[in-house]
Amino acid sequence: MSAACRAPHSTNRSRSRRRAGRGRAALLAAGAAVGALTLAACGSGGTSGGGGNTNFVAGTDGIATAAKADRKPLPELDGETLDGKDLNLTKAYKGKVLVINVWGSWCAPCRAEAPNFVKVAKEKKAEGVEFVGINTRDPQRGPAIAFEKAHEVPYPSVYDPTGKLMLRFPQGSLNPNAIPSTLVVDRDGKIAARTQQPLNEARLRKMIDPVVAEK
Repeated sequence: MSAACRAPHSTNRSRSRRRAGRGRAALLAAGAAVGALTLAACGSGGTSGGGGNTNFVAGTDGIATAAKADRKPLPELDGETLDGKDLNLTKAYKGKVLVINVWGSWCAPCRAEAPNFVKVAKEKKAEGVEFVGINTRDPQRGPAIAFEKAHEVPYPSVYDPTGKLMLRFPQGSLNPNAIPSTLVVDRDGKIAARTQQPLNEARLRKMIDPVVAEK
């Protein structure tokens, strides 16, 4: 009688343990998925150029380059800067060597490379090199503005919270599909180099100098 009375409770406990185990497994799986997404959103990214015939060389240093004949034009990139001004990258920097850095205030590698960009941007200004940022995945402007003030960033950033500007890059171009990403655009408005890794000063100069030297 006592055994018969205990049996349903034992069964219920077993079912509860199984449900709890399944719940923990689901939570662990969800956590792993979130972790993977976080790494993908703020990591080195891949080396694909958006599909199609990319015609670029991916270097062992993480910098991909395209020969002049194989370069794709920078798409029309325009929007409002973090300080509320309209900016069309394609038109404003026509005829200039342009460095575009895609960043987010939430991105640890972006914070690490920011001082290097500030220093090299000031250094290369005299050589006719312009820098501009694309701030993305920041739901509010406040953290991004604070980021720029903290690092004393001397160049503007277009505010692109949903990443819509990234979708304008055509297939086969050296498109930025990770955060951070950096592009170097030649004087003809074509994408000459790309990296999807944070940069120190030396590697940033390595991307820029060959394009500056072009005639």
